[in-house]
Amino acid sequence: MSKKNKKKEQENLEPVYHKKLIKRRKPNRSVVGDFFLYLFLLMVALVMAFPLIYAVSSALKPLDELFKFPPKILAQNPTFDNFSDLFVTMGKSWVTFSRYLFNTVFITFVGTAGHLIVASMGAFVLAKYDFPGNQTFFKLVTVAMMFTGYVTQIPNYLILNKLGWIDTYWSIIIPGFASPMGLFLMKQFMEGLPTSLIEAAKIDGASEWRVFSGIVMPNVKPAWMTLIIFSVQGLWNNKAATFIYSEEKKTLVYAMQQIQSGGIARTGQGAAVLVVLMIVPIAIFVFSESQILETMASSGLKD
Repeated sequence: MSKKNKKKEQENLEPVYHKKLIKRRKPNRSVVGDFFLYLFLLMVALVMAFPLIYAVSSALKPLDELFKFPPKILAQNPTFDNFSDLFVTMGKSWVTFSRYLFNTVFITFVGTAGHLIVASMGAFVLAKYDFPGNQTFFKLVTVAMMFTGYVTQIPNYLILNKLGWIDTYWSIIIPGFASPMGLFLMKQFMEGLPTSLIEAAKIDGASEWRVFSGIVMPNVKPAWMTLIIFSVQGLWNNKAATFIYSEEKKTLVYAMQQIQSGGIARTGQGAAVLVVLMIVPIAIFVFSESQILETMASSGLKD
């Protein structure tokens, strides 16, 4: 065999040989160390899951088990009576359950979509363009994060009242668009996006909208998926009692909490209320978390 053929054969075998070495390589940990590591992770997982397990278990307990002392963690005679009683109570209201549900879903969906669009576009301009007052505006956004909703509630009410939006869906949706947390999160993440990638797209003739929608947004997916989680949790759990007075426009959370405050006889229904209100935020979080992890594993662009 000639020297050239031997060299080619070695070059072909080297990647296979390296792959075998990578497969055979094991973490430098002992079996005992692995055992205690997984034991610790299991304990942390149980602690984190305990409130959720207890809430679901309480919702499945009959009324006599809810008042047992000491309380049992798991239901001994699980039943769905609390949920059926809850929907019966909601059915007796002059505003139907479906109406409350529609109000909450509409406010959450429109508010989250608007927040995502406004925060993303604003963050793109702040992160990738220089203009007078750029840094000053971002400092104002950062300062705004220090104030809770209770501090800004009165000025918000006065402004919304002047605009004639009190007792409408927009009194909850529009303030949701301007949450400073979303703008801050998106801006910080977009700053890590290579400017050379955007410049290359513009040289190829891409428009500003094409750069934003086709290049920037797919590469900052972890940021806007996280933004969706925060926005959905905030809007879904908003009682809207301060700005909305009409019963037919109130949210599901408000209606559920009215049932929850009905006294001892509605303790079981109150436990069921907690589970119903947790379902959507937890489902959104679980779905978004998998997307975030997948995107983070496949991203990492650098200048």
